[in-house]
Amino acid sequence: MSADNATPIPTDQEFQLFQQLIQQKLGIFLPVQKKALLSNRLWKRLQACDLKGFGEYYRFIQSPQGRGELSTALELITTNETYFFREQKHFDYLQDEILPNYRPGHSFRVWSAASSTGEEPYSIAMVLKDRCNCDWELLCSDVNRTVVEQAKIGIYPDMRVRNIPPEYLRRFCRKGVGPQTGNVRVIAELRQAVQFFTLNLHEDFPDLGKFDLVFLRNVLIYFENDNKTKILERIADKLNPGGILFVGHSESLHGISNRFVPVKPAIYRLVGR
Repeated sequence: MSADNATPIPTDQEFQLFQQLIQQKLGIFLPVQKKALLSNRLWKRLQACDLKGFGEYYRFIQSPQGRGELSTALELITTNETYFFREQKHFDYLQDEILPNYRPGHSFRVWSAASSTGEEPYSIAMVLKDRCNCDWELLCSDVNRTVVEQAKIGIYPDMRVRNIPPEYLRRFCRKGVGPQTGNVRVIAELRQAVQFFTLNLHEDFPDLGKFDLVFLRNVLIYFENDNKTKILERIADKLNPGGILFVGHSESLHGISNRFVPVKPAIYRLVGR
C-alpha cells in the first residue's frame, strides 16, 4: 500500500519504532495520522542509502555507521512551516506595548526559540531596528541544522516576503538580480545583528543569559504535556522577572504551567514564585 502509488507506507510496527525514536531524541510525539508524512519525508533517503524498506532504514540509522544519517532523518521529520510577520498581533504588541514601556539604559534581549528558516527572527529584527530605542540582542535557535544555515543566508523567494510591510521591505531587503532574480535577501546589517544556533528544546539549555521576551510559537503542539511542562519550566528560568512569552494562537498554557499568566491571546507574562 502507498499514499500516492509511488511512496511506500511503513507498517504499524515500523512506524512505532520511528515514533519512539523521535520522541526519545526530540521529545516530539508523532501521532499515527502522520504516518504518510513520515513516509514522504524519508523515502528518498531510503533510496539514497540503497535500502529496501523502513525497517531496514531504521536499523541502519540506529547503527554506528548510520549516525550521520540519523541526524538527516530527524531534520527531515521536523516541520518548518513559517512566514514573515506570522500572527501579526504579536508584532503589534511588541511595538505598541512592550517596547514603549521598556526602561532605557538596558539591553533588550529576545530569543526566538524555534526560528526555522529565519522568517520569524528577521520579522522581529525589523521591528526592533525600527522601534527599539535601546541596544538589543536577538538570539535564534532551532533543532534543525539545515534550516539554521538557510536562515543565516537570509534569501527568500518573492512570494515568501509578501507579508513584510512595504516600508520594512524597502528598508531591510534587497531584490536579487541575475541568478538571484525572483529572490529577496535580508540586508547584511540585519543578518549580522541576529545570532543563529542549533538547540534541542528537549535537552537542557546552555547558558544563554536572561531574556525579556521569548518567542516559542507553534512548537509546543508537537510535544506531550509532560514535555511541554519541562520546556516551559526551562523557558521560565531564562526570562527576566515579568518577561513575556509568545506562543502560537492554537496553543495554550492552561493546565501545563503555573509559571505564566495570560496577558492577551497567546501572550503570557512570567510570574514570581
